[in-house]
Amino acid sequence: MGKRRKARECALQILFQLEFADGDLNSVLADYWKHQKQPDEVKEYAEWLVRGIHEHQTEVDQNIQEASKNWRLERMANVDRNVLRLAVFEMLFERNLAPPIIINEAIEVAKKFSGQEAGIFINGILDGVFKNLKKQVEKPDNQSLGKIENQKKEKLENKSEDEVKK
Repeated sequence: MGKRRKARECALQILFQLEFADGDLNSVLADYWKHQKQPDEVKEYAEWLVRGIHEHQTEVDQNIQEASKNWRLERMANVDRNVLRLAVFEMLFERNLAPPIIINEAIEVAKKFSGQEAGIFINGILDGVFKNLKKQVEKPDNQSLGKIENQKKEKLENKSEDEVKK
């Protein structure tokens, strides 16, 4: 298993724990790593994901909600909701991965932690998020895209919708 996949799995477990924890983010992270021995690269990427989602949760959740018209975020299964958060955060802020790769990784993590049906659900929602982000990139006057660097814009514009369904 790759280090980023393992980091996503760790981040998912931390996000799950945060939904039920009374402690702050730092104490949850410290407690998690006390019981999970992982290479530094895994720990760093997982913490980047968790801290980023924590900091940008409103924006991440808004992107999910816009793509899931028939599903309110709070009604989604905890694991599915957090897999979506991981993937949407990466789509918005990870410069080195194309959205189809992020989507495929999210599907695999969802299948492992939530089941085969979750993979289909995750794919559908993330496909919608990807399409919405592409539409935003195409609007030259959209101010909210300042957070997506030019490199990320190019990746979104150049990836065909067929790649998402692979």
